[in-house]
Amino acid sequence: MLLAAAAALMLCLSATADAQSSGGTIKLVPQADLRSIDPIWTTAYITRNYGYMVYDTLLATDEHFKVQPQMVDKWTVSEDGLVYAFTLRPGLKWHDGTPVTAPDCIASLDRWMKRDVLGQALPAVIGEMKAVDAAIFTVTLKRPFALFLDALAKISSNTPFMMPERVAKTDANTQIKESIGSGPFKFAASEWVPGSKAVFVKNTDYVPRKEAASWAAGGKVVKVDRVEWQTIPDSQTAANALNAGEVDWWELVPQDLAPLLAKNKDITVTTTDPLGNMGVLRFNHELPPFNNVKMRQAVQMMMDQKTYMAAVAGDPKYWKTCYSFFPCGTPMSSNAGSEALSGARDIQKAKALVKEAGYAGEPVVVMGATDQPIVYAQALVTMEILKQLGINADLQVMDWGTLITRRASHEPTDKGGWNIFFTWSAAPDLLNPAVHSQLRGNGAKAWFGWPTNAKTEALRDQWFEAPDLASQQKIAAEIQVEAFQAVPHIHTGQFVIPTAFRNSLKGVIVAPVLFMWNVEKG
Repeated sequence: MLLAAAAALMLCLSATADAQSSGGTIKLVPQADLRSIDPIWTTAYITRNYGYMVYDTLLATDEHFKVQPQMVDKWTVSEDGLVYAFTLRPGLKWHDGTPVTAPDCIASLDRWMKRDVLGQALPAVIGEMKAVDAAIFTVTLKRPFALFLDALAKISSNTPFMMPERVAKTDANTQIKESIGSGPFKFAASEWVPGSKAVFVKNTDYVPRKEAASWAAGGKVVKVDRVEWQTIPDSQTAANALNAGEVDWWELVPQDLAPLLAKNKDITVTTTDPLGNMGVLRFNHELPPFNNVKMRQAVQMMMDQKTYMAAVAGDPKYWKTCYSFFPCGTPMSSNAGSEALSGARDIQKAKALVKEAGYAGEPVVVMGATDQPIVYAQALVTMEILKQLGINADLQVMDWGTLITRRASHEPTDKGGWNIFFTWSAAPDLLNPAVHSQLRGNGAKAWFGWPTNAKTEALRDQWFEAPDLASQQKIAAEIQVEAFQAVPHIHTGQFVIPTAFRNSLKGVIVAPVLFMWNVEKG
């Protein structure tokens, strides 16, 4: 029901405006402060959104989940399905004025493949990437790989954004410092004030595709001169600013403030994500006590999604329980093994697991972000659970920018490490074992928390080779059963988040990602 409500708004929100720029400045309160400008190094959605402003992609996914050309003008595939030849659109330029070339794209793909969960599957099947000339490159596979084009069109983190070769040569584990893309906006680095403001200006050299905008595909027509992201950590202050017309758009509105904003006839409060999100409690598998599976199982046994969702999303029209590691309502979702999360809460059994794990009262660092209501709400509910289990939990609060930097630390907790953090993931990042980074069990190369699970990895390899949907669903169910036993993380429910903007904005795109092209300000 909640996804259908979002989809029903598509006709009234995504009407295509004409190609003439209306000019002006859009002031947006983003979901978080922009701290990292490397959308390959981090999966943080604020940096992904920044990436779509500044960079472009070879291919893109449209609203029908179809792969479309973007920077690529055309591509061909050999009869045996092994050789892909990509030709770039003419006239593509980096923001420094230099032309986009095939070697740039090869280097960008190579760096992305080292970080992205689906990209990491490609080196095993790619034999060679080769520049034919400045505008054409080929990728030769060792064997056919059905998801190859889907990987290059990946819509969410990590999105395979193209960068200049010299930038893309940066070690994949080191953040880039430059902001030089070929996308529809340029990042005004001189005006960037972390914790306060990020500014983007129209890239007048950008040539949009001719097709209508559709999710990440089609024409990225910029209709304003400037976009300012204004970080306002306090929710009430952000609401007041939108009500007063001091800002034009608040990306993610806390559910308790949505009714207040809806009373203003000059503001539209709606949902623009047709797929929704899943809340996430993530454990650090490298450090005690959650390197012991019984400790993770004890927390899972005590979790009630209804309690979490009431705290995160409030009004039931915005959320539902979902006892699956894959978003409910999508092809891979099932109830396999879900009794571990959906069953009755049993405090005595949970305490017995804690005792069996040998927990001796050592401090547990729980990270919460006060400028992210979704994250902070999950932290507060979890602290109550940990208290009931007799776990000595220390809630350390910080801003989101600090949290997404600190979660990369492998250090002990007394040296900046952590035991639990919270986030949420958009449905496109969880649809199947190929893109679900949080289900990887490849240790130090896994997503933050770094679980090791050879069985999950073997099943994931089998999923790639599955001949049909039914076979994929069977293997996905087996992966899920193992996940409910090994507990790499816990999903706290499925929800959509309201957004609110002044009615002077037209052309807002209904999509699971924030896109700011095609939006004009009247």
